[in-house]
Amino acid sequence: MKRFLLILISALYALTGFCWGQKGHDVVAYIAECNLKPKTYKKVVKALDGHSLTYYANWMDNASNTDEYRYTKTWHYANVDKGFTYETMKKNEKGDVVTAINEIVAKLKSGELTPEEEAVNLKFLIHLVGDIHAPMHAGRLSDIGGNRTYVTYFGKKTKLHSLWDTPMVEDIHRWSYTEWQQQLDKHCPKKVKKQIAAGTAADWLDESHHVATAIYDASPENKKLSYDYQNQFAKTLEQRLLYGGIRLAMLLNDIY
Repeated sequence: MKRFLLILISALYALTGFCWGQKGHDVVAYIAECNLKPKTYKKVVKALDGHSLTYYANWMDNASNTDEYRYTKTWHYANVDKGFTYETMKKNEKGDVVTAINEIVAKLKSGELTPEEEAVNLKFLIHLVGDIHAPMHAGRLSDIGGNRTYVTYFGKKTKLHSLWDTPMVEDIHRWSYTEWQQQLDKHCPKKVKKQIAAGTAADWLDESHHVATAIYDASPENKKLSYDYQNQFAKTLEQRLLYGGIRLAMLLNDIY
């Protein structure tokens, strides 16, 4: 019994490293899907054995908990402490989201992967571009990306990381992932999308860290949060999801 409890606690702890939640990753993947060039879309779907980007949006969260892909656990984030940037922060020797994205893009561009390797790397990329736009995945190492900061959200005590994982996405708008795309992406001008697509993975991580800093300032330990907090960060949340989708599409269009 004691051993079972230890395994359960370990599993729950491992899950705290993942973000968005299922809905957030579905939104990013579907926005990207809707911005792929026709030829890119055909090649990506073929590589994914007939499935869409959204189908595999959350695949990596499960895969990272298996023996085969456990080495990717640290790829989901890059912790940056206050006063640092990604470039000045000491890097995780086991890898991080910026390094992973850059290496995966290079592999996919090389044209040297087997069909199986291509499929796996595509699944990684679909998920990781979502992760790099999740603010708490650029949170501070000192509290493990918000996993040691507790707040009260509508009367329920929760970790700051967990709050931004699912409740914020689910509560700000009660939309399906297709409705998120219709509301955010469909009305975004092409000129603006080109501006959004600019930058590197390191730039995107620093952007998320800047957002995370604002979140920390508004979410001190034991802070009681409710509707005012949702209103404060609604546009920020919308931006992170839209940016993730547009940038994922840009990478895939460039690769293929």
